[in-house]
Amino acid sequence: MSQEQVRYELQDGIAVVTVDDGRANALSHAVLGALGAVLERAERDEARAVVMAGRPGRFCAGFDLTVMMAGARERRMLVEEGARLFLRMYEFPRPIVVACSGHALAAGAVWLTVCDWRVGADVDAKIGLNEVAIGLPLPVFALELARARLAGHRVLEATAHARIYSPREAAEVGYLDEVVSPDAVLATAMTRATALGALKDPAYSYTKHMVRVSVARHIRDTLEEDMDKIG
Repeated sequence: MSQEQVRYELQDGIAVVTVDDGRANALSHAVLGALGAVLERAERDEARAVVMAGRPGRFCAGFDLTVMMAGARERRMLVEEGARLFLRMYEFPRPIVVACSGHALAAGAVWLTVCDWRVGADVDAKIGLNEVAIGLPLPVFALELARARLAGHRVLEATAHARIYSPREAAEVGYLDEVVSPDAVLATAMTRATALGALKDPAYSYTKHMVRVSVARHIRDTLEEDMDKIG
């Protein structure tokens, strides 16, 4: 099932990853595992960059609610697996570009914060961290990634106030870098990935690491305690 939900293709040195579960693109254990596997494959293929895309109108609805509601142990296991995957994306040595095709809520919004360039579709979509609005505190990793990538004066409203944004508003806040017509999202993401992928290593990977190392270290150092609270 995970292979059907997460597809991988190497196009002119760019690893193109498409997530489509036919529904809301929730992050289940299967999808998280498949995403980790395609990152490994992209490294083996020596891809110059990675493009991650969702299905039309749906980028990612967050963690799988059936697992989140199954109990404390199940919730902790899923969120921790997701946190470790997001951390891996955040530290990935080559550029990751997102083609955000629609809704990106909760963990879907976190996903946007860990990528290098975010292209959004100009559609009627909701983007943001809605956890507080449904009675869930944001974990440390989500807060730190929001603080690192969102406009400083908008962080409180985006996290504690649980503000949800349209794609154009999300670009102003910092979830997205640009918004284009729906039929141009993937092509634009490929163009950005090609340009970023042309940056030379080790200069690129070293500089990206140095920009992000302090946030990544703090997330890693606090993860176990953070997950105890989530559980």
